[in-house]
Amino acid sequence: MPTAESYLKPEVIRQIKRLDLRARFIVQGFLHGLHASPFHGFSVEFSEHRKYTPGDDPKDIDWLIYAKTDKYYVKKFEAETNITGYLVMDLSRSMGYTYQQELTKFDYSICLAAALSYLMIHQQDPVGLLTFDEKIRHSLAPKSRRKQLGDVLSLLAKLKPEGKTDVAASLDQIAAMLRHASLVMVFSDLLAEPEPILQSLRRLRHGGHDVILFHVLDEAEVRFPFDGMVELEEPETRQRVQLDAAGFRRDYLAELERFRETYRRECSQTRIDYVEIDTSMQFDKALTEYLVSRRARH
Repeated sequence: MPTAESYLKPEVIRQIKRLDLRARFIVQGFLHGLHASPFHGFSVEFSEHRKYTPGDDPKDIDWLIYAKTDKYYVKKFEAETNITGYLVMDLSRSMGYTYQQELTKFDYSICLAAALSYLMIHQQDPVGLLTFDEKIRHSLAPKSRRKQLGDVLSLLAKLKPEGKTDVAASLDQIAAMLRHASLVMVFSDLLAEPEPILQSLRRLRHGGHDVILFHVLDEAEVRFPFDGMVELEEPETRQRVQLDAAGFRRDYLAELERFRETYRRECSQTRIDYVEIDTSMQFDKALTEYLVSRRARH
């Protein structure tokens, strides 16, 4: 079983630090809720400001920024700038799958979670961890201390994705648990009926939470690289089926595209960020490209 240290190997730490440097000015806006921000990270100095609106105290206007932009901005209070993040990890058996990549979907999600923890803690934003299969299994309270990154990884390293899953029920449980508007980062392969999951995601958004859905699939699940007669196993029921890969490939890829398009469309309508990832992507590159695209969209 991998240890926490294996996720903090020197090369992983270097990747995370490189990500931090590359994405820092974008991340400022990213973690402070770009849905509402007029700046989305184009300048670090603006990350602590928002547009002046009637009712704000004129004493809070930043006249230096007015001199530069000819627009009125007020400095945010600390309560407005800090956001609490929750990493939400799927422990279902299917997350332990890999065809030929070094990392399973679960390992890959841990690397992404490590990067996001690092970035949030780096700017004193508290981050916590929730894990689920058919229901919430572990809960690590959000903290912004440096030690929290090690605590998050230590807990994840002890876990094995081996249960059946109920994504929708688990997200409903989370929606009922969270008392304050938070940034909820979900890592799952979403191998279940989409509509109940989408309903639960909408419930989270309705509760005032900012939601990022990382849809993590194995490279083989995305490309279907099989030939000839193959035997495939359904990970949770262990049911096996034999089929001709060549004859099945086109239908499979078309169905996968329909599945992803459902999430793209529905998440876009609900202003949930839906991030398609497969395990062949360099995790720091995947996250940086996502941050850049989020910045462009908002």
